[in-house]
Amino acid sequence: MNRIGIDIGGTKIEIAVLASDGTIAFRRRVAMPTRYGAALEAVAGLVEAAEAAAGPAASVGVGFPGRIDPESFHVRDGTALNGHAIDADLAAALGRPVRVANDAVCFALSEATDGAGRGARVVFGVILGTGVGGGVVVDARPVLGANGLAGEWGHNRFPFENPADLPGKACWCGRRGCIETVLSGVALAQDCDGPAAHDASTIPTRAAAGDKRAQAALRRHTENFARALAEIVNILDPDVIVLGGGLSNMAHLYTETPDLMRRSQFCRLGRTAVRRAVHGDSSGVRGAAWLWPDD
Repeated sequence: MNRIGIDIGGTKIEIAVLASDGTIAFRRRVAMPTRYGAALEAVAGLVEAAEAAAGPAASVGVGFPGRIDPESFHVRDGTALNGHAIDADLAAALGRPVRVANDAVCFALSEATDGAGRGARVVFGVILGTGVGGGVVVDARPVLGANGLAGEWGHNRFPFENPADLPGKACWCGRRGCIETVLSGVALAQDCDGPAAHDASTIPTRAAAGDKRAQAALRRHTENFARALAEIVNILDPDVIVLGGGLSNMAHLYTETPDLMRRSQFCRLGRTAVRRAVHGDSSGVRGAAWLWPDD
């Protein structure tokens, strides 16, 4: 059967139709409207276009930045979607049940289903980019948690070793010292080039060309990344950690992180694999589609 996946972001809405063999039969992006009602209309229009092009789909899954509050059933931490019951509203607009999940959870589910974590029992997906997020999948099923917070790794406190680093930088969430403030692309840029910097994209190239400051910043970032991931290994003990987001393109993370993780985790003989996402930017929309498994 066909599955529809929808990825709602801050600036765009993407839809894809997954055929039964996992191939993408239809794909389209539109700009994310500023009004909530217009966003619902845009999603409905995309679903209509997708089914006209690829045939009727039995299911619709949606990924978005944020989480569903288990008491109000409204979106929290999701920017333009905040305060709305997006699953119920989309179900009414489309005339069918809709499953929704955080975009990092969808990323992890995509990679666990037929990507870098295929065949593994426990997969932890990491989004490493402008922000830092995570998702947990066990036996090809997403783990959401009682509060919808499972995998929300970026807003744990970073395990600082030097007391002089405490309490850490202020985070947008209102706390200080979150992992996101240490590992995000902005954090890497500022560590390398000062507090006004925001773009880390050139740092790996500069480091490869012999820029000592860039090399030192990458070394610190990788060590911090491994130390933070060791906390995940100690708690979740995943078979595979899959990396996505802009910083996941840094090749050294896959060669250096596993050994560095073992220095901080409880068992130094750990076998947790660290892998690059197979589906890249497509993982979010693919994972949304996989929110409806075969059974």
